[in-house]
Amino acid sequence: MNYELLSQDIMFLPGMGPRRKEIFNKELDIRTWGDLLQYFPYKYVDRSRIYRISELQADMPFVQLRGRILSFEEYSMGARKKRIVAHFTDGQGIADLVWFNGTKYVYDHYKVGQDYIVFGKPGIYGGRFQITHPDIDKASELQLSEMGMQPYYTTTDKMKQSGLQSRGVEKIMKALLDKLTQPLPETLPPYITGPLHLCSRDQALRWIHYPHNTDEMQRARTRLKFEELFYVQLNILRYASDHRRKFGGYVFARIGEHFNNFYHHHLPFSLTGAQKRVMHEIRADMNTGRQMNRLLQGDVGSGKTLVALMSMLIAIDNGFQACMMAPTEILAEQHLQTIRNFLGDMPLRVELLTGIVKGKKREQILNSLLLGEIDILVGTHALIEDPVQFKRLGMAVIDEQHRFGVAQRAKLWTKSEKPPHMLVMTATPIPRTLAMTIYGDLDVSVIDELPPGRKPIQTIHRFDTQTTSLYDGIRKQIRQGRQVYIVFPLIKESEKSDLKNLEEGYVALCDVFPEFKLSKVHGKMKPQEKDEEMQRFARGETNILVATTVIEVGVNVPNASVMVILDAQRFGLSQLHQLRGRVGRGADQSYCILVTTYKLSKETSRRIDIMCQTNDGFEIAEADLKLRGPGDLEGTQQSGIAFDLKIADIARDGQLVQLAREEAQKIINVDPTCEKQEYALLWNRLKELRKTNINWAAIS
Repeated sequence: MNYELLSQDIMFLPGMGPRRKEIFNKELDIRTWGDLLQYFPYKYVDRSRIYRISELQADMPFVQLRGRILSFEEYSMGARKKRIVAHFTDGQGIADLVWFNGTKYVYDHYKVGQDYIVFGKPGIYGGRFQITHPDIDKASELQLSEMGMQPYYTTTDKMKQSGLQSRGVEKIMKALLDKLTQPLPETLPPYITGPLHLCSRDQALRWIHYPHNTDEMQRARTRLKFEELFYVQLNILRYASDHRRKFGGYVFARIGEHFNNFYHHHLPFSLTGAQKRVMHEIRADMNTGRQMNRLLQGDVGSGKTLVALMSMLIAIDNGFQACMMAPTEILAEQHLQTIRNFLGDMPLRVELLTGIVKGKKREQILNSLLLGEIDILVGTHALIEDPVQFKRLGMAVIDEQHRFGVAQRAKLWTKSEKPPHMLVMTATPIPRTLAMTIYGDLDVSVIDELPPGRKPIQTIHRFDTQTTSLYDGIRKQIRQGRQVYIVFPLIKESEKSDLKNLEEGYVALCDVFPEFKLSKVHGKMKPQEKDEEMQRFARGETNILVATTVIEVGVNVPNASVMVILDAQRFGLSQLHQLRGRVGRGADQSYCILVTTYKLSKETSRRIDIMCQTNDGFEIAEADLKLRGPGDLEGTQQSGIAFDLKIADIARDGQLVQLAREEAQKIINVDPTCEKQEYALLWNRLKELRKTNINWAAIS
């Protein structure tokens, strides 16, 4: 049997028809037999056992009874509404089957004296066990030996209106599997499935829909998850391998005057072990003759900018220019200032190019850049606009990569004869399994140490009834010469929420702290106004900055030692961690106060606990991934990554992600050009998958 059979239209499957076909098309984008096979159940219920009515208990999950209906009764429930009760017996006890609608259907389908299998969740009403809206099958039509675990499928309201509840989908699925009389085509070769003890694809697809027991269900899930992840990894690694082969990079063999001058005379502090290790990795990359594509991960304040600057100095020493691209104007200006401060009186020209640099100034910068008079250009996405031309761009640093799309990264390649070396930085720690998938084409470096003298931030949880002691603590810090951030979740109060309005909060805080000066910043302000308020705080002219999350990225005030986050229960872990990273940038002890209501869900309490227990961004990112899933994580959505995974879960299947990558790497190592006949099955399957709606380009 070949792939053609799986590409057949679902229209002619028993129980389908044109109307249901249209619903499957529109609601689930299911058009072919193959699509339908990959519509996996989300849970299973054990249907292998028949209970006696005498064994029932009110707290039981779903149960199965066998017996017959003795009689029906109807009870009026107001205008045109009825409750129908069928008295059901298994010969030893009596239970009630109850419906609140569908009178005609019930009387048409269920008859007194007929033998039925009834399935549902038992409850107690009026001293008798009852099952509301049960699943009912004629005992003669249901082979219990075949039932095993009953699959449950996610359905939409429109599907339910057309009789396509989970049970309706299950019947169509059974009809499809009955039509597949020959084994389904294999998509993984024996040299992969054998050593890993994976069942065949045919077995997996039959078991995933109709497992007889939990062992079959688990084996099916493992096989299908592995396959899905394997082809994602194979595609990423194939792309990276092609890229390395096709694009040679500049060889920066020289460590010269500028680097040595900076290292010996301008280094603000001794490099940490992690910074030295990362510099060694970058140095090795730049010397290989292939383009460096490296992701540099490190928490806020870990010294990534210093590493980036030293990398750019290597490019300059080899006769090239460098650039640094940041997602916002504030962050670009901050990087410019930081780099100029680091370089001091070194004879290097560093300039800024953002949307607000206009007219004559812009013209001068573009001319100087083309003549090679500018060594380092810092800017926003303005850097990738067509008029921006370098004389010789050799190194590009991208900060907060998740804020830029893949296409924007690639556009920098066109600014040079050969693609420049790329260093991609992020302070949003990315769990390993996610990094392997989102940034699978990049080599990863991690700075996991803070520079000497930095004290870990103390994170404290307070309830919103404890403001008196909180305000006293703020006063104490300000009197010691420190500054404070107070963050609100929203700008405008929404009708449905009880969030404090920032405007009202600002006025109230001015009353609470009449002796101090306050600034206010939020997203609805004009950029110039916002920038001026932030600069006042940075210069120390105001003591407290009242803000929304606009300060999450790109504010560096070493004197600020307290971060108060109001309604902290409204924020995700990554966002809380980013906000916390605004303090702890100087040598003083810093504090992050998470203020919440008393009413916290279990998950929210867990989030707050994690924040109080650890400052480790990677630990927090792993926890966030498990709590929220990859689609919600900051970064994965901005960069347009569509994980169209049908069954695997990047968060919970970390070991399988690792295993899939290792297996895919073995294939790439022996057949980098995808030509060997023995791997034809894999390359052909990858071509098939690349024609589907999976956003492969975005993943890589």
